[in-house]
Amino acid sequence: MPPAGPAPGEHPRIAVVGAGSMGAAILRGLVKAGWSPGGLMATGPRAERMSALGTELGIRTSTDNLEAARFADVVVLGVKPQILTKVLDDVRPAMNAGKLVISIAAGVPTHALEAHLPPGTPVVRSMPNLPVVVGTGATALCKGAHARAEHIQTAHRLFEAVGVAVEVAEDLMDAVTGLSGTGPMYIFAILEGLSDAGVKVGLSRHVANQLATQTLIGAARLAQASGEHPAALKDRVTSPGGTAIAALHTMERNGLKALLMDAVEAATRRSAELGARYGDGRKG
Repeated sequence: MPPAGPAPGEHPRIAVVGAGSMGAAILRGLVKAGWSPGGLMATGPRAERMSALGTELGIRTSTDNLEAARFADVVVLGVKPQILTKVLDDVRPAMNAGKLVISIAAGVPTHALEAHLPPGTPVVRSMPNLPVVVGTGATALCKGAHARAEHIQTAHRLFEAVGVAVEVAEDLMDAVTGLSGTGPMYIFAILEGLSDAGVKVGLSRHVANQLATQTLIGAARLAQASGEHPAALKDRVTSPGGTAIAALHTMERNGLKALLMDAVEAATRRSAELGARYGDGRKG
């Protein structure tokens, strides 16, 4: 019989194996959200970096992945896909059906993870994006063959400490990568363009950056808080014969929406190409 997990309502013990910038951000979010530091652990190849993270957060740290897997109820795999197989081999002796594995390795399907773990080990695949480092990430989750409702609920609790989390079917994870995973790049490119535009019409770079950044933040928060369709919010800004409709005409003529749709499609295709090395994981 596998060991029992945490009782309902309790926080499970979490080990982030490969606590780089994303993994460390998750741990900071958990501590900030009230998870006990004594129930958290991180591993990484550099002892001095782990020691610094342990001092900062009051958590356990190690360079030994197996030690972390033995400690934890939930093992978060924060390593790059290129070394994921080695890390799975490291933690395998401590894994069983009573522990949950959550992977943040881009493009690696659940069946590939399950193949390197003991039979019956529950796996949840995730796709967080860069803003988790400031607590405003967007993460998509999908279940492996052995994951149950309580496992996906645990993953939700973990990633909601650093933003929002949604569950999707695994065959949509490439689409998630194309939209929200790659999405911060689109926004940074738009932000750069708005800042350059501000300089072109006479603002200083500092003022243009400040206004453009706050405008993006404010618009995103309004869309999130209101729940209105972006088209309805756009109409609230666009008055007859005004500046906004003149700008909108230019954007439509130059195909801004089509450009963004093309970019998301291109990133989605590339994600599928990168994940193809693992096979599609379909049964039968």
